[in-house]
Amino acid sequence: MASAAEQLASNLNFGVLAKATDLRRRIWFTLGALIVYRLGTYIPLPGIDPGVLNAIFEQQQGGILGMFDMFAGGALSRMTIFALNIMPYISAAIIMQLMTSISPQMEQLKKEGESGRKKINQYTRYLTVFITALQAYGISVGLENMTAGGASAVIDPGWFFRFTTVITLVGGTLFLMWLGEQITARGVGNGISLIIFSGIVANLPLALASTLELGRTGAMSPVVIIVLLAMAVLVIAFIVFIERAQRRILVQYPKRQRGNKVYGGESTHLPLKINTPGVIPPIFASSLLLLPMTVANFSAGGDAGPEWLTSVTALLGHGQPLYLALYAALIVFFAFFYTAVVFNPEDTADNLKKYGGFVPGIRPGKNTAEYLDYVLTRLTVVGAAYLVALSVMPEYLIAEFGVPFYFGGTSLLIVVTVTMDTVAQIQSHLLAHQYEGLIKKAKLRGRRG
Repeated sequence: MASAAEQLASNLNFGVLAKATDLRRRIWFTLGALIVYRLGTYIPLPGIDPGVLNAIFEQQQGGILGMFDMFAGGALSRMTIFALNIMPYISAAIIMQLMTSISPQMEQLKKEGESGRKKINQYTRYLTVFITALQAYGISVGLENMTAGGASAVIDPGWFFRFTTVITLVGGTLFLMWLGEQITARGVGNGISLIIFSGIVANLPLALASTLELGRTGAMSPVVIIVLLAMAVLVIAFIVFIERAQRRILVQYPKRQRGNKVYGGESTHLPLKINTPGVIPPIFASSLLLLPMTVANFSAGGDAGPEWLTSVTALLGHGQPLYLALYAALIVFFAFFYTAVVFNPEDTADNLKKYGGFVPGIRPGKNTAEYLDYVLTRLTVVGAAYLVALSVMPEYLIAEFGVPFYFGGTSLLIVVTVTMDTVAQIQSHLLAHQYEGLIKKAKLRGRRG
């Protein structure tokens, strides 16, 4: 028999959505914030020659800058105020999470609850400003060295251009960080993920059109295009299947008698996802790869770029062994690291022991923690292999067949995962609205009675 929550979920429709005024307000706020973000990706930096920059970027779009431009929603190729996007904030969050695992002081701060979380968020913001300023200065110097056909990408090079570039890019990244926090608090879904999601989705029609144009001109075989689209559909179905897959560990609670009543005795399960960290490892890995290589690509892209820098950027091109090895290693590392941050087997075992729960056949306490750690480690191995295959294998297709980045595994993973999370939040808001309506009806019936 279906539960009450399942019965409510089956009755969700657009009529219920029309009555949920708070949810509609949240959805409109989210859409408005994303429109503001998209408008900002078309506001250029001052002092840039767009024609020269476009000619230079076309030479670099097959490398790692193309993926950065995908995350930035095209803001990097246009060199706008949101050129760095939210990536410096993600890099700062990575560093702070590493510090909470390494530093005893930061670990103690994390255990202080809400006050400690606010302090860590404040330190993350400060670190974001520092990282953004470094990247912005490196990009400003790199832009001054970039030339195409003897023309410079910067109209008036000098310290004034560097200063304005740093101030503009830092301000743009901080605004996006604030906008993401506002979406999370007042909108629907995770704000940071939705900003990256909207950048990818906004360029999907252009990527599809360019792919079809390659088929029309004969640069790509129509059979390859059909196979590519079929693979994209299969990858989306595979992502949905894995993201919804769980390993359910049976948990039993003993019977307890108080007076003439018997409590407990029921059994439940502890759900462990195959891909516990979700889309975080590919984003973190991409962010760390982009952090040092952004400036290197710009500097090497100029006519006077150092030879060693050109060699490094060539090795870090799509499909190159060094890039694939680093990308896969970082994904595996962050898959295990983020799983350890999200799920602590010892704390879970202690909570089960505290409330009398136990796994059948396993002693409560230390043995339960070891068993949960064993199961979680095996699941993380499978999840990490899934993320590596999904993120690294398309790189070969990109290098061999010139497939747009937007059809790669990482972009599809982000789009599907963020969509599933956002839809789940919308359903939870609708369920809460349904429960509120039932409670109000029950109160009215009680008063009549």
